[in-house]
Amino acid sequence: MSLPRLAILASCALPFLPLEAMAAPLLPHRAVYDLALADATDSSGVTGLSGRMVYEFNGSACDGYTVTFRFVTRIEASEMVRTTDQQTTTFEAGDGSEYSFVTRSFVDTNLDKEVRGSAEMTETETRVAMEEPESVEYELERSQFPSQHLLEVLERANSGENFFETTIYDGSEDGDSVMTTTVILGKKTALAGDDPESGAIAAIESEEFWPVDIAYFDLGDIQGEGTPTYRISFKLYESGITRDLTMDYGDFSIQGRIVDLEMFDAPDDCAQ
Repeated sequence: MSLPRLAILASCALPFLPLEAMAAPLLPHRAVYDLALADATDSSGVTGLSGRMVYEFNGSACDGYTVTFRFVTRIEASEMVRTTDQQTTTFEAGDGSEYSFVTRSFVDTNLDKEVRGSAEMTETETRVAMEEPESVEYELERSQFPSQHLLEVLERANSGENFFETTIYDGSEDGDSVMTTTVILGKKTALAGDDPESGAIAAIESEEFWPVDIAYFDLGDIQGEGTPTYRISFKLYESGITRDLTMDYGDFSIQGRIVDLEMFDAPDDCAQ
């Protein structure tokens, strides 16, 4: 299972943009989500799924952004039950020029895979230096890292756009590829009185949000009838908080509902 992307985007042709100056600052927070099986085809073999996701975001445009992320699932398939545990830590420079990442994936408490590396964004390409699973360097298409993606999604949402195409590099899988995405932005709306997540989001219950849907493709497969590798939909707040997640992997999908939200101190204002 690939790492769910909660905030991603890129613009290959443009130089670095001072996005932090155009959007409200992303707010440090810790969000906990309960996971459940939303749907599964017979061919998937998946009969049940439960789990928890914990996403912690810290930092600022001055100091850079740090994300720690844990995604634990218990998957029931035919006569087999398997527990997977994906643990990721990333750091992104505030101007989107540098990015480092490490992901450790466990299956039934045994380390299955480690992906570790760093990347640099130049005016023409994404330069990647991998340490694990092997020492190798890549020169990939120019893209954008996750926090810059989130800032641009918010900027486009605030400007009233409802569809655009992008790319993203986040170091997932083997860290050797850029993904193409299509992003659909819904109309900003308020929390409904019967929303099942309302009890967990008291800190932001008065704020409006955008429904967002993102489809991910292998780079170059966005034309024609290409099927996305996976899709994710969620509700997005100005502060960068997401909730009501659906992660669709084609033959099965996972629902994530926020059950706890802790807001940290807001970052100090700073000049870029």
